[in-house]
Amino acid sequence: MVNRLNTEEQPSFLVLAGGWVLDPGRWDGEADVWIRDGVIDAVVPPDTPSPRTASCLDVKGLLVLPGLVDLHAHLREPGFEYKETIATGTTAAVAGGFTSICCMPNTKPVNDEPTVTQLIKRKSEEADHAKVYPIGAITRGSAGGELTDFRVLKEAGCVALSDDGRPVMNDEVMRQAMKQASDVDLPVIDHCEDLILSGCGCMNEGPVSRVLGIRGIPKGAEFRMIARDTRLAEETGARLHVAHLSTAVGVDLVRQAKAKGVPVTAEVCPHHFTLTDEAVREQGVNAKMNPPLRSERDRDALLEGLADGTIDAIATDHAPHAEYEKQWGMDRAPFGIVGLETALALTLRLVEQGVLPLERAVQCLTSKPADLLGLPGGTLRPGTSADIVLVDRTCEWVVDPEQFLSKGRNTPFAGWPMRGRVMMTVVGGRIRYRWPRAA
Repeated sequence: MVNRLNTEEQPSFLVLAGGWVLDPGRWDGEADVWIRDGVIDAVVPPDTPSPRTASCLDVKGLLVLPGLVDLHAHLREPGFEYKETIATGTTAAVAGGFTSICCMPNTKPVNDEPTVTQLIKRKSEEADHAKVYPIGAITRGSAGGELTDFRVLKEAGCVALSDDGRPVMNDEVMRQAMKQASDVDLPVIDHCEDLILSGCGCMNEGPVSRVLGIRGIPKGAEFRMIARDTRLAEETGARLHVAHLSTAVGVDLVRQAKAKGVPVTAEVCPHHFTLTDEAVREQGVNAKMNPPLRSERDRDALLEGLADGTIDAIATDHAPHAEYEKQWGMDRAPFGIVGLETALALTLRLVEQGVLPLERAVQCLTSKPADLLGLPGGTLRPGTSADIVLVDRTCEWVVDPEQFLSKGRNTPFAGWPMRGRVMMTVVGGRIRYRWPRAA
C-alpha cells in the first residue's frame, strides 16, 4: 500500500483505490471504495475520478471486504479480566479483521440485567476498537430456572439471548423462553448440549478417547438437544440459532428443520471444520473445547453443510483462558481456545482447498452473520458505516501465540503456516489496525 496513513490520521474523505472489492451479492471486482465522514459513500470502477478533497490510499493487490462479523465471542469482562478484557478482546478482533463481535453473557455477574449490558457497551465504546453487541442470558444467572426480562434486555442493547455453555435443560423452561423470545423478536442462540449425557467428559467419545484413557462426550449430547430445540422452535415460531455445530447428525437435523420451514440457522467454528479429535493426541488441553473436536466423518459433514448452505455462518467461539488454567490437565482445564486472530486465515484455507468459493467464504464471515441478528455491518452498501478489512491473500505467516493481541495464548494452531493476512481494519471510517503494527 502507498500513501500510508496512520491511525491518528482520519481524513473526512478517504478513497481506497484499486483493490479487489468483494461485497457478497453486490460487487466482485476491481473498484475504488469512497468513504465520507465514516460512511460508505460509493463503490465505483477504478477509473472513476475521485474528489479533489479526498485522501487516496493505494490498495492494489489487496482484497477489500466488509468488516468481519463474529456471532460468538467471550470477552470475559466483567468478572474475568485476568483472561481477557473488552479492550484486549476488541483489539484482537480488529487484528483478525472483525469489526463487529457479539459477546456471550457468561461473565461475572452474568449479563442478565440491563446494568451489565450497559457496562459492556460503555467499556466497548471506551476501548473504541471493534463494535460490541451484547447477548443477554436466557435465565437468571444462566442457572436454567427463572427467565430474565427479555424486553428489558433488548431495550438495553442485547441483540440475542443465550445461556451458552450452561444450556437450558428443562424442556418447559426452554419452551417458555422461545415463546417470549418470539414475542420480543430476539433470536435464541443455542449451545446444544445434554449435560447429563456429556457428564464429566473432556473430549469426543470414540476410539481416540479410549486409547488415551480420557472420558468422552458422546455425539448424542449435541444432537439430542438440537432435536428438542428445533421442535420447540417449530412449535413457538422462535428464531433459533444453533451455535458451534460439531456433529454429522446435528448438521442433518438442521438441514431437515430448514426443509420443513423451521426458523433455524447454524454456525460452525474454524477449529471444528479444520481439526478432528486426533489433535488431542499432540495438543492436549489446547485441543479441549466444548463441543469437542469430533471425527473425520463429522468434519466432512460440517464442510458439506457449509458448502450447501445448511450452515449459515462461521463464528470463532473465542474463549481465552489464563495460561496457568490450561496447565491443569485434561480433567480440570477449562474448555475453549482463542479464535479471533486465526479465523480468517483458517477460512481461506477452505477456499484454497476448493471446499468453498471465495464469495461464499466471505459471506459466511460478513453479510450472513450480520443478517442473522439484524446487525448493521457485513456490507459495503453506500450509506452504511465504513467497516472494512483489507486482506493480502498471498501473505504467508506462521501462528505465534506470543504475538496475539488477545490476552489468551490457548490455541492448537501454534506454529501452523498460514496464507492470507489482515493488512488493515477500518471501523466507522477510522483505521483501527494496520500490519505491520510498527508501521
